[in-house]
Amino acid sequence: MERVLWWLIAGTKGGVNRARMINALRDRPYNANQLSEVLELDYKTIRYHLKVLSENGVVTSTGNGYGAMYFLSPAMDANYALFEKIWEKIGNKFK
Repeated sequence: MERVLWWLIAGTKGGVNRARMINALRDRPYNANQLSEVLELDYKTIRYHLKVLSENGVVTSTGNGYGAMYFLSPAMDANYALFEKIWEKIGNKFK
């Protein structure tokens, strides 16, 4: 999981948005539209990043289509401290 998180957060252009999404989903589940509103990002951007996070085992969803709710995966929940460590190292660049 550590390598995946480094790549998803620090190694790609969309890492900041993905980190913001992980932080938001830590607090509570959201659907894509809600995340779009909370993070003030375009809906299509949110959908793209949710797909990437899902394909890499960081988030999971319940439901279908527009109303699907997204949660942190059990693996991400178990490794959240690792995410915080990575974000602490690189996040200062984006604040």
